[in-house]
Amino acid sequence: MYPARIAMSIAGEDPYGWTDKLDSMKKRSTALIQKMKTLAKSTWTTICRVGQEDPRRVFHSLKVGFSLTLVSLFYLLEPLFKDIGQNAIWAVMTVVVVLEFTAGATLCKGLNRGIGTLLAGSLAFFIEYIAKESGQIFRAIFIGTAVFVIGAAATYMRFFPYIKKNYDYGVVIFLLTFNLITVSSYRIHNVLKIAHDRFYMIAIGCGICLLMSLIVFPNWSGQYLHNSTVSKLEGLAYSIQACVNEYFSNEDPNASKDKSSEDPIYKGYKAVLDSKSTDETLAMHASWEPCHSRHCYRFPWQQYVKLGDVLRHFGYTVVALHGCLQTEIQTPRSVRALFKDPCIRVAGEVSKALMELAESIRKHRQCSPEILSDHLHEALQDLDTALKSQPRLFLGPNANASTNMLAFAAATARQKSSKDLGVSLSSVKTDSSALLQWKSKRAAAASAGEQAKEKVLRPTLSKMAITSLEFSEALPFAAFASLLVEAVARLDLVIDEVEELGRVANFREFSAGDDQVAATSQKPAQRGNGAPLENHLPSHGAD
Repeated sequence: MYPARIAMSIAGEDPYGWTDKLDSMKKRSTALIQKMKTLAKSTWTTICRVGQEDPRRVFHSLKVGFSLTLVSLFYLLEPLFKDIGQNAIWAVMTVVVVLEFTAGATLCKGLNRGIGTLLAGSLAFFIEYIAKESGQIFRAIFIGTAVFVIGAAATYMRFFPYIKKNYDYGVVIFLLTFNLITVSSYRIHNVLKIAHDRFYMIAIGCGICLLMSLIVFPNWSGQYLHNSTVSKLEGLAYSIQACVNEYFSNEDPNASKDKSSEDPIYKGYKAVLDSKSTDETLAMHASWEPCHSRHCYRFPWQQYVKLGDVLRHFGYTVVALHGCLQTEIQTPRSVRALFKDPCIRVAGEVSKALMELAESIRKHRQCSPEILSDHLHEALQDLDTALKSQPRLFLGPNANASTNMLAFAAATARQKSSKDLGVSLSSVKTDSSALLQWKSKRAAAASAGEQAKEKVLRPTLSKMAITSLEFSEALPFAAFASLLVEAVARLDLVIDEVEELGRVANFREFSAGDDQVAATSQKPAQRGNGAPLENHLPSHGAD
């Protein structure tokens, strides 16, 4: 063996395969380096994108870092550490927990933490004063009983809706502080000094959080709720008009099928459907915020939540309209073209009204009294006239089937589907014989063992059953038109809610100098101050 390998080495060959191993290692290292470059590039892109979507995120991160540096001085500076000691960690913990993205959230958690700590400390010292007068055994029993009663009562109170919504975090801090002081007082004699130092550290941490939230580049929950409501109206306006335009376009609808997550129409109404918890949280936090504008009166933040509920119901109609673009059975484009003009006009007027509502909320003014113009009424009348002018599309033929305008379009659609499926549908009739014929074909295929043909025939059952109806191709458009009219009906509810918001919030009256918004099919641009539709709250923002 060895002489053979020596001979191969002399001949210039590689008896051990080192060349192949080196090439494999080079390829692996090259692939690893490429993956690391891709990961670094993706990470940097994500970092830049998050900051560009909302610059407030960058400022909030800097504020948190600066606040942590301030409270860390109690540890880093020797004179401060000698006076405070290990209790300085409570200031750091307070900053980490309390400092939130918006001023309202910080105020809510800061005041909850302060009040909960104060009440728990007072109650703990009262119980300690009573227990101290008794013996050691009775003192332990009394402390255990007090911990049980207070813990059970406070936990039960957390289930009250009002306390759960506004003071849940404060009750948790109350339980934590009460148990720490009460239980530790049984073994530690200088618990009063420890509690005193911890309370001051928590107060200092809360003070720094409030200072950074209210003075240094404050982010107001109310302003964000206001701007997000405007963005939701603009998103719905864009979605409904783009949806109708795409329905009547000449492009292939299958090109965008199964890509709803990337569809701009989907993005327009998605933020509305997902906004319930965010709106309620922002409204609750905004109620804690002080007056920070020239409107020094209590703003009706809960009215924004009611408006959000109405917008979600309107958004459900837009979702159904969007679903009409992706149904399996579609109305032929030749039939859609008969109703294209009135439908596009109706959608344009609805979009124009939504944009006017968004503009009125943005500028804190009442909406125009002519927000529902005569053009919308005329477009609805034209759509009604167009539907009545084609009764055979929806009612089927009366006498002569050859006069049915949909027959030719249906035959064309069937021929196209037969080519795609590889199954001859030329014998499909417009009565129940289609189902009988399908059953006979299936029985013949099963008896002959033709499993491949059975797999092809099985998916065509529903289509054959539906296409056996002469007016089946008109049904999708009938649903689409009905949903479009439903959107107009629900628009009245949106207008009423916006008018109520303007009345309660004392918006200024509409003047002749205020221009009405024209309908647009452009995608609404994101604005830097709260307009992006994503949730900017931290993961624990609703605590």
